[in-house]
Amino acid sequence: MVDSPASQAEYKFTEEQGQLRDAVRKFSAEHFSEETVRGLMESDPPFDPKVWARLGGELGVLGLSVPEADGGVGGTLIDQAVAIEELGARLACGPLFGTVYLAIPALVAASSGPVRDELLGDLVEGRRTAAFAVVDRAGTFDPDAVSVSASGDALTGTVTQVVDGGIADVLLVAARDGDAVALYAVDGTADGVQRTPLATLDLTRSEANVAFTDAPARVIAGAEEATRVIDHALQVGAALLAVEQVGAAQHLLDLSVDYAKSRLQFGRPIGSFQAVKHRLANLLVDVEHARSAAYHAIWALADGSDDPALATSIAQAVCSGALTHVANDTIQVHGGIGFTWEHQAHLYYKRAATNAVLLGSTEEHRDRVAAMVLDGAEAERVPRVADGLTV
Repeated sequence: MVDSPASQAEYKFTEEQGQLRDAVRKFSAEHFSEETVRGLMESDPPFDPKVWARLGGELGVLGLSVPEADGGVGGTLIDQAVAIEELGARLACGPLFGTVYLAIPALVAASSGPVRDELLGDLVEGRRTAAFAVVDRAGTFDPDAVSVSASGDALTGTVTQVVDGGIADVLLVAARDGDAVALYAVDGTADGVQRTPLATLDLTRSEANVAFTDAPARVIAGAEEATRVIDHALQVGAALLAVEQVGAAQHLLDLSVDYAKSRLQFGRPIGSFQAVKHRLANLLVDVEHARSAAYHAIWALADGSDDPALATSIAQAVCSGALTHVANDTIQVHGGIGFTWEHQAHLYYKRAATNAVLLGSTEEHRDRVAAMVLDGAEAERVPRVADGLTV
């Protein structure tokens, strides 16, 4: 960040963002209770299309950061993040990852056109859903990894492990035509599209292998802008995924604290024991650290106050590790009941494990941060290492 007082200012949510948080929290409590989530994850499709449509058309949370000219609310990415945090706290079932985290940001970044404009309007209103069939390398786009070829308006090739790929109405696909890579929209039910659902650890987030055989496609972003559009979508997706992890981690922390206050052992609440206090205090530090990192990434993307690539990698490294730690310790705090199918802890544990490898693992992002910060550091600007000496 630049060396100015403004860059060090603490971000504070507006009153409107507080009201948005309350509205989404209430909606999530009503429509994504634990009982509802358990039912949806075993249904086909694994979400309620009517509730999804209400998220878009009634609550307006699917397109919070989409300009009004494109059919959105005209808010900011921070508004979108506030909503995602609350939905993440409830493990909201639906193609959020494919539609809101990746497809909508890609369409917003692409140049206006009939195909793009129509699809964006439908996604924002919840009339259709989307998946992002683009191979990433730890959250970055690698054109050499594109496995689908384009011949005119037809695509052929296979993309594996596409999140929401088996349930989305539309697939956004990166395909190569000669040396050029473009981004295309493909109807998920079109001839030449074969989707094979995969067994997943997290039953609330579906995946599928998608094979294209001369599947009809329409261009969303041509070769001159496809890389920029995809890179932007992956960065926004990583930041929103980090915020989702914050929401889930906060929910688990609250769950653990409440249990520690009510569970009696030796005639006293287990929360009164120092070992449990220390464990919960450490989890609080993890959650607050993750929240700061996630919203810093959102802030950097929203106003350019920091390098988005660096900020999103830091957020992913911190938030994936934090949710994994909180999910593990939630089970420990709850003891025997925490290991059972009947308790909700395992649902979050599985979401934590899945999220930790989406768009890059903690280790991959730490390696990327080191490369960006250290490998290119100039001699006079080498990051200082604490050595105990007076500065």
